[in-house]
Amino acid sequence: MTGIVVVGDAGLDVVARHDQPLPYGGDARAQVRFTGGGSGANTALWLRSLGADTTLVARVGDDSGGRLIRAELEEAGVRCAFAVDEEAATCCVVVLVDGAGQRSMLADRGANKRFSPADVTSEALAGASHLHLSGYVLLDPSSRAAGLASLAAAKEAGLTTSVDPQAAAHIHDPAAFLADVHGTDLLMPNTEELVALTGSADPRSAAELLGTAGAVVVTAGLDGASWVDADGVTAVPAIEADCVDSTGAGDAFDAGVLTTWLAGKSTVDVLRAGTRLGALAVSRMGPQP
Repeated sequence: MTGIVVVGDAGLDVVARHDQPLPYGGDARAQVRFTGGGSGANTALWLRSLGADTTLVARVGDDSGGRLIRAELEEAGVRCAFAVDEEAATCCVVVLVDGAGQRSMLADRGANKRFSPADVTSEALAGASHLHLSGYVLLDPSSRAAGLASLAAAKEAGLTTSVDPQAAAHIHDPAAFLADVHGTDLLMPNTEELVALTGSADPRSAAELLGTAGAVVVTAGLDGASWVDADGVTAVPAIEADCVDSTGAGDAFDAGVLTTWLAGKSTVDVLRAGTRLGALAVSRMGPQP
């Protein structure tokens, strides 16, 4: 396996875990952590933790947040192909995590909203064999062109590709999204995103998407994960874990799937690697290894 390029958001997360319902207009105690975040950065770090040669393509602000993110990623061994925005601040997300470990996010994509086709350079793709795209880039009209440019550049360079839709709430036009990702080798939705794309939570409905992608990998949390391709459906159960914080679990799952798939392993091994990393991710606060 050679290099993997991740195209997606990099930012800062303020994670607040609260055990009681939030009182409207009142105060509540919480456990608060300040950490790196952004789906692209999360996946890049999980990939790097598995030994993958990883490059992250993103846009950050010319501010202390952007410098901190770059320093932490580079210290972990991730190559940062960052555009630096002198006008927009670095992305910041407030993550509210309830007592069951389920998260709600208040996201300001900041500089990532201004991610442009010019930010995706041939140098960033040099030496890579695969490009993974975070759907947040495609699903925001302001950065959609950059997402399309990254997929086109990967195709021209002969790279395999994968796309995680990331956010069912932002898939307003499923047909348009599927047109954008046509020709992708792996489409990686969770159950909610699968419903947005097919109208069904049944992993078998992913067969409808095989005209768009070569294979579809569906993660379903406690219900495990499924691989759907022309040969049918392969499924594995979830790995039990105490859910402390579900933030970034899908990003970790993606990293496990990609490294194992690119290593030529079986679909069962691929799914088990994804569920194993997803279980590890939910067992701790914050979205990164």
